Amino acid sequence: MASGKSPRSQKPRELRRRVMVPARLRHGVSWSDTCILNISSRGLMIHTGRQMPRGTLVEVRRGDHVIVARVMWREGAKAGLQAEDRVPVEEIFTLGQSPALQLTAEPAERRKHPRQEARSRERGRVIEFAGAVLIAVALAGAGFSMVQSAFARPLALVSAALVP
Repeated sequence: MASGKSPRSQKPRELRRRVMVPARLRHGVSWSDTCILNISSRGLMIHTGRQMPRGTLVEVRRGDHVIVARVMWREGAKAGLQAEDRVPVEEIFTLGQSPALQLTAEPAERRKHPRQEARSRERGRVIEFAGAVLIAVALAGAGFSMVQSAFARPLALVSAALVP
């Protein structure tokens, strides 16, 4: 052999399936888009713009499947991930061919349940809008009071002069 190692010292490499499947990648607390380039029952190669050092734990989501994996190598935009559990290769591969993923006229919600952060953000927007409305009403009332007091004295003088 060219490398000088005996065939028994090398582990046989598992067959990898070449794919081009979009997925979501969680590194730390943030999410980004990624593309699975090849997949085997023990890991996958992805294409991502995220900087992830070797040994980092990441989460890859494809449909309902969650793959927790460790970054084993990184070369440019490609990274090799070793999965903690066995990867359901056929299910992930055939998920892209599912009729449920075909384009429709109305986009569907990607998640079954909206995240808590989304609900909190929406609630915050409603509270902010209500606060802005209350401030506007208070400023309008203060403006009306100022205009009324500014015209009250001259109108009282005019009324006194007109009444005999």
